[in-house]
Amino acid sequence: MNYDRLRKNIFDIIKEQQIKLGYRKEAIRLYYPLQSLNRLLGTDLDEGQMESALNSFAESVKDELDSIRISCDKSRFCFYLPERATEYVHTHTEQKGFLYDLIETISNHNATIDNVIEQFRKYSDHVYFKKVNHGEFDYLAYFEDGEPDDYRYCLSDKGDHIIYHRFTIEDYNDMKLDD
Repeated sequence: MNYDRLRKNIFDIIKEQQIKLGYRKEAIRLYYPLQSLNRLLGTDLDEGQMESALNSFAESVKDELDSIRISCDKSRFCFYLPERATEYVHTHTEQKGFLYDLIETISNHNATIDNVIEQFRKYSDHVYFKKVNHGEFDYLAYFEDGEPDDYRYCLSDKGDHIIYHRFTIEDYNDMKLDD
């Protein structure tokens, strides 16, 4: 089984938290629905099969992330990541780049949607950007070629600030939002 996408997703979430909140060597918990895990792993496993697969995953990343504990409650999996995991991500990932610039821009309460899109275009000439009309978000943006990342960014203009939510392609598509 290929665990690369799951590993990358965990690293991306930890890095995003560290950029937003600042780095602290601390244990954290991440939660994934069964459906999202199946998408990340390219599988169609039930809860029991997924638990077994995730135990193998935990063993495969033990050198990097230490002893991950995984539990499940009603098709929702909890990953308990010890302090060493957050420390590892902090010390083994770049401390600059698109997500840093995006979060810095959005942290400015005078930021406009144009400022946010500038950050996307700073990193690629292949940016998909569209005003959407489905009530949940105002804009959809992503890198069409998947570089520097392949997440879907749903942006909302709240007047005095911009907020975003980021989804995998599959999770975004599952929301059936009209883009």
